[in-house]
Amino acid sequence: MHVLITGANRGVGRALADGYRAAGADVMGTSRDGRTGWRLDVTAPHQHKSFAQTLAGRPVDMLVCNAGVYLDKGQDLDTGYPAEMWTQTFAANVTGVFLTIQALLPNLRLSENPKIAIISSQMASQALAPGGSYIYRASKAAALNLGRNLAADLKPRGIAVGIYHPGWVRTDMGGGAAEIDAATAAAGLIQRFAELSLETTGCFRTWDGRDHPM
Repeated sequence: MHVLITGANRGVGRALADGYRAAGADVMGTSRDGRTGWRLDVTAPHQHKSFAQTLAGRPVDMLVCNAGVYLDKGQDLDTGYPAEMWTQTFAANVTGVFLTIQALLPNLRLSENPKIAIISSQMASQALAPGGSYIYRASKAAALNLGRNLAADLKPRGIAVGIYHPGWVRTDMGGGAAEIDAATAAAGLIQRFAELSLETTGCFRTWDGRDHPM
């Protein structure tokens, strides 16, 4: 199985790459600066084209859109959340996801059982809205909506799409007080990705197998 993971240089992305490699998969990971794996800045449209060219004719069985940013942690409602922070966040967390999938559709079509996993967050949920982190929450809600609509359009092409909450993970993004480590999150996510099918396409699920309220 050929697995491609964006943002595989740290945190959950790196743990996913390690988990898949340990299971014998052929893993290709990307990072923004190319120091780990292949270079792909998901916010740079021209890089998607050149990256896809390096994969021409090669099937991708599992595409994990994991790269993302959380820039507005701790911002103040009265004075924070500058416009450029909205632009940067959506470029990575939403547009970057779409451009990655769009660029690699030819490779996914070459697979016998193609799947796409979009890493969103429980912070995407409209049912759980405690306030704060407006930019990150909005971007992850948009990623959830994007995944749901892609699932509808790609199902007739035989491509399943799942959207996932990785848990509150002890990473640079999640912080030291988080509930689980990256290896635990990755192990659960790999199980969820294995369960993904055309029958469950469009699902929004947690790392430990629960359907997440939208």
